[in-house]
Amino acid sequence: MITPTSSLKRASLRDQALAVIREGMVSGELEPGGIYSATALAAELGVSASPVREAMLTLVNQGLMEAVRNRGFRVVPLGDADRREIYELRVMLEIPATQKVAEISSMKDHYDEYLGIAHEIVVAAREGDLIAYLDADRRFHLGLLGFLGNERLVAMVDGLRDQTRLFGLKEMSERGDLTASAEEHEPILDAIVAGDADKTGALMYKHFEHIKGDWAAGTPRRATLTVI
Repeated sequence: MITPTSSLKRASLRDQALAVIREGMVSGELEPGGIYSATALAAELGVSASPVREAMLTLVNQGLMEAVRNRGFRVVPLGDADRREIYELRVMLEIPATQKVAEISSMKDHYDEYLGIAHEIVVAAREGDLIAYLDADRRFHLGLLGFLGNERLVAMVDGLRDQTRLFGLKEMSERGDLTASAEEHEPILDAIVAGDADKTGALMYKHFEHIKGDWAAGTPRRATLTVI
Protein backbone atom coordinates (compact mmCIF):
# COMPACT_ATOMS: atom_id res chain seq x y z
CA MET A 1 0.00 0.00 0.00
CA ILE A 2 2.67 2.51 0.97
CA THR A 3 6.45 2.38 0.83
CA PRO A 4 8.03 3.93 3.96
CA THR A 5 10.83 5.78 2.21
CA SER A 6 11.02 8.44 4.92
CA SER A 7 12.84 7.56 8.13
CA LEU A 8 10.95 7.63 11.42
CA LYS A 9 14.02 8.21 13.54
CA ARG A 10 13.62 11.82 14.65
CA ALA A 11 11.91 13.02 17.81
CA SER A 12 8.27 13.21 16.78
CA LEU A 13 6.84 9.97 15.42
CA ARG A 14 3.62 11.77 14.68
CA ASP A 15 5.35 14.35 12.48
CA GLN A 16 7.38 11.67 10.73
CA ALA A 17 4.29 9.54 10.15
CA LEU A 18 2.58 12.61 8.71
CA ALA A 19 5.51 13.16 6.34
CA VAL A 20 5.39 9.54 5.14
CA ILE A 21 1.62 9.65 4.58
CA ARG A 22 1.91 12.90 2.66
CA GLU A 23 4.67 11.31 0.60
CA GLY A 24 2.32 8.43 -0.18
CA MET A 25 -0.29 10.91 -1.40
CA VAL A 26 2.20 12.70 -3.62
CA SER A 27 3.53 9.45 -5.11
CA GLY A 28 0.05 8.05 -5.68
CA GLU A 29 0.53 5.08 -3.36
CA LEU A 30 -2.31 6.48 -1.26
CA GLU A 31 -4.99 7.09 -3.86
CA PRO A 32 -7.81 9.65 -3.74
CA GLY A 33 -10.93 7.80 -2.60
CA GLY A 34 -8.92 5.00 -0.99
CA ILE A 35 -9.61 4.01 2.62
CA TYR A 36 -6.60 3.21 4.81
CA SER A 37 -6.28 1.77 8.29
CA ALA A 38 -4.07 3.56 10.80
CA THR A 39 -3.23 0.20 12.34
CA ALA A 40 -2.20 -1.32 9.01
CA LEU A 41 -0.07 1.69 8.04
CA ALA A 42 1.54 1.70 11.48
CA ALA A 43 2.47 -1.95 11.07
CA GLU A 44 4.14 -1.19 7.73
CA LEU A 45 6.06 1.68 9.28
CA GLY A 46 7.06 -0.33 12.34
CA VAL A 47 5.51 2.06 14.86
CA SER A 48 2.49 2.04 17.16
CA ALA A 49 -0.89 3.00 15.77
CA SER A 50 -1.22 6.11 17.96
CA PRO A 51 1.16 8.50 16.12
CA VAL A 52 -0.14 7.32 12.74
CA ARG A 53 -3.72 7.92 13.82
CA GLU A 54 -2.76 11.38 15.09
CA ALA A 55 -1.10 12.13 11.74
CA MET A 56 -4.20 11.04 9.86
CA LEU A 57 -6.40 13.19 12.10
CA THR A 58 -4.15 16.13 11.23
CA LEU A 59 -4.87 15.44 7.57
CA VAL A 60 -8.59 15.29 8.41
CA ASN A 61 -8.29 18.79 9.91
CA GLN A 62 -6.54 19.92 6.71
CA GLY A 63 -9.37 18.56 4.58
CA LEU A 64 -7.18 15.93 2.92
CA MET A 65 -8.69 12.89 4.66
CA GLU A 66 -11.95 11.99 6.33
CA ALA A 67 -12.67 9.42 9.02
CA VAL A 68 -14.75 6.41 7.96
CA ARG A 69 -16.40 4.69 10.90
CA ASN A 70 -14.97 1.24 11.67
CA ARG A 71 -12.85 1.28 8.51
CA GLY A 72 -10.13 3.90 8.77
CA PHE A 73 -9.41 7.11 6.90
CA ARG A 74 -10.37 7.99 3.34
CA VAL A 75 -8.23 10.17 1.11
CA VAL A 76 -10.60 12.91 -0.01
CA PRO A 77 -10.78 13.16 -3.81
CA LEU A 78 -11.14 16.60 -5.36
CA GLY A 79 -13.42 17.17 -8.31
CA ASP A 80 -12.98 19.90 -10.90
CA ALA A 81 -15.36 22.23 -9.04
CA ASP A 82 -13.41 21.76 -5.79
CA ARG A 83 -10.12 22.54 -7.50
CA ARG A 84 -11.52 25.61 -9.24
CA GLU A 85 -12.78 26.96 -5.91
CA ILE A 86 -9.40 26.37 -4.25
CA TYR A 87 -7.58 27.92 -7.20
CA GLU A 88 -9.73 31.05 -7.04
CA LEU A 89 -9.23 31.35 -3.28
CA ARG A 90 -5.48 31.09 -3.71
CA VAL A 91 -5.55 33.76 -6.41
CA MET A 92 -7.59 36.08 -4.19
CA LEU A 93 -5.35 35.53 -1.16
CA GLU A 94 -1.80 34.85 -2.31
CA ILE A 95 -1.33 37.20 -5.22
CA PRO A 96 -2.31 40.48 -3.55
CA ALA A 97 -0.53 39.35 -0.37
CA THR A 98 2.69 38.68 -2.27
CA GLN A 99 2.33 42.08 -3.92
CA LYS A 100 2.22 43.60 -0.42
CA VAL A 101 5.47 41.81 0.39
CA ALA A 102 7.04 43.66 -2.54
CA GLU A 103 6.19 46.92 -0.76
CA ILE A 104 8.43 46.01 2.21
CA SER A 105 11.69 47.87 1.67
CA SER A 106 13.73 45.53 3.86
CA MET A 107 13.08 42.51 1.60
CA LYS A 108 16.41 43.15 -0.15
CA ASP A 109 18.12 42.07 3.08
CA HIS A 110 16.62 38.60 2.66
CA TYR A 111 17.45 38.16 -1.01
CA ASP A 112 20.30 35.67 -0.61
CA GLU A 113 18.28 33.50 1.78
CA TYR A 114 15.32 33.19 -0.57
CA LEU A 115 17.48 32.90 -3.67
CA GLY A 116 19.00 29.82 -2.04
CA ILE A 117 15.53 28.37 -1.47
CA ALA A 118 14.58 29.16 -5.07
CA HIS A 119 17.60 27.19 -6.24
CA GLU A 120 16.60 24.29 -3.96
CA ILE A 121 13.21 24.23 -5.67
CA VAL A 122 14.78 24.00 -9.13
CA VAL A 123 17.19 21.23 -8.12
CA ALA A 124 14.39 19.19 -6.52
CA ALA A 125 12.19 19.60 -9.61
CA ARG A 126 14.95 18.53 -12.00
CA GLU A 127 15.74 15.49 -9.86
CA GLY A 128 12.07 14.56 -9.51
CA ASP A 129 12.31 14.75 -5.71
CA LEU A 130 8.71 15.71 -5.00
CA ILE A 131 9.04 15.77 -1.22
CA ALA A 132 12.04 18.10 -1.33
CA TYR A 133 10.21 20.21 -3.90
CA LEU A 134 7.14 20.58 -1.69
CA ASP A 135 9.27 21.45 1.32
CA ALA A 136 11.33 24.12 -0.46
CA ASP A 137 8.30 25.51 -2.30
CA ARG A 138 6.40 25.85 0.98
CA ARG A 139 9.35 27.57 2.69
CA PHE A 140 9.64 30.02 -0.20
CA HIS A 141 6.03 31.10 -0.52
CA LEU A 142 4.91 30.87 3.11
CA GLY A 143 8.18 32.39 4.29
CA LEU A 144 7.61 35.43 2.10
CA LEU A 145 4.01 35.79 3.25
CA GLY A 146 5.26 35.57 6.83
CA PHE A 147 6.83 39.01 6.47
CA LEU A 148 3.33 40.48 6.50
CA GLY A 149 2.93 39.36 10.11
CA ASN A 150 -0.49 37.77 9.55
CA GLU A 151 -0.39 34.24 10.95
CA ARG A 152 -3.98 33.48 9.97
CA LEU A 153 -3.24 34.35 6.35
CA VAL A 154 -0.22 32.03 6.32
CA ALA A 155 -2.23 29.20 7.90
CA MET A 156 -5.08 29.61 5.41
CA VAL A 157 -2.76 29.66 2.41
CA ASP A 158 -0.87 26.66 3.76
CA GLY A 159 -4.07 24.62 3.94
CA LEU A 160 -5.16 25.63 0.45
CA ARG A 161 -1.71 24.84 -0.96
CA ASP A 162 -1.89 21.31 0.44
CA GLN A 163 -5.19 20.65 -1.26
CA THR A 164 -3.95 21.78 -4.68
CA ARG A 165 -0.35 20.57 -4.63
CA LEU A 166 -0.44 17.05 -3.16
CA PHE A 167 -2.45 15.47 -5.94
CA GLY A 168 -1.22 15.46 -9.51
CA LEU A 169 2.30 16.61 -8.64
CA LYS A 170 3.83 13.36 -9.87
CA GLU A 171 2.16 13.72 -13.27
CA MET A 172 3.27 17.34 -13.43
CA SER A 173 6.85 16.22 -12.82
CA GLU A 174 6.65 13.52 -15.48
CA ARG A 175 5.39 16.04 -18.05
CA GLY A 176 8.30 18.36 -17.31
CA ASP A 177 5.99 21.10 -16.08
CA LEU A 178 7.40 21.00 -12.55
CA THR A 179 10.81 22.28 -13.63
CA ALA A 180 9.21 25.12 -15.58
CA SER A 181 7.22 26.08 -12.50
CA ALA A 182 10.31 25.83 -10.30
CA GLU A 183 12.29 28.21 -12.49
CA GLU A 184 9.67 30.93 -11.99
CA HIS A 185 10.56 31.48 -8.33
CA GLU A 186 13.73 33.49 -8.91
CA PRO A 187 12.04 36.08 -11.19
CA ILE A 188 9.26 36.44 -8.60
CA LEU A 189 11.86 37.04 -5.91
CA ASP A 190 13.69 39.58 -8.10
CA ALA A 191 10.46 41.53 -8.61
CA ILE A 192 9.70 41.50 -4.87
CA VAL A 193 13.17 42.72 -3.93
CA ALA A 194 12.97 45.41 -6.62
CA GLY A 195 9.76 46.63 -4.99
CA ASP A 196 7.77 46.12 -8.19
CA ALA A 197 4.33 45.05 -6.97
CA ASP A 198 2.75 45.08 -10.43
CA LYS A 199 5.41 42.79 -11.89
CA THR A 200 5.20 40.56 -8.83
CA GLY A 201 1.47 40.17 -9.38
CA ALA A 202 1.88 39.41 -13.08
CA LEU A 203 4.53 36.78 -12.39
CA MET A 204 2.42 35.20 -9.66
CA TYR A 205 -0.54 34.96 -12.04
CA LYS A 206 1.69 33.16 -14.52
CA HIS A 207 3.01 30.91 -11.75
CA PHE A 208 -0.53 30.00 -10.75
CA GLU A 209 -1.33 28.73 -14.23
CA HIS A 210 0.58 25.57 -13.28
CA ILE A 211 -1.93 24.87 -10.51
CA LYS A 212 -4.77 24.42 -12.95
CA GLY A 213 -3.28 21.69 -15.09
CA ASP A 214 -5.37 19.53 -17.39
CA TRP A 215 -8.30 19.34 -14.93
CA ALA A 216 -9.01 23.04 -15.19
CA ALA A 217 -9.82 23.45 -18.86
CA GLY A 218 -13.08 25.05 -17.79
CA THR A 219 -11.58 27.37 -15.18
CA PRO A 220 -12.40 31.03 -15.83
CA ARG A 221 -9.51 32.95 -17.28
CA ARG A 222 -7.57 35.47 -15.27
CA ALA A 223 -9.57 38.48 -16.44
CA THR A 224 -12.85 37.02 -15.10
CA LEU A 225 -11.53 36.35 -11.59
CA THR A 226 -12.22 38.86 -8.86
CA VAL A 227 -8.79 39.13 -7.33
CA ILE A 228 -8.54 42.35 -5.34
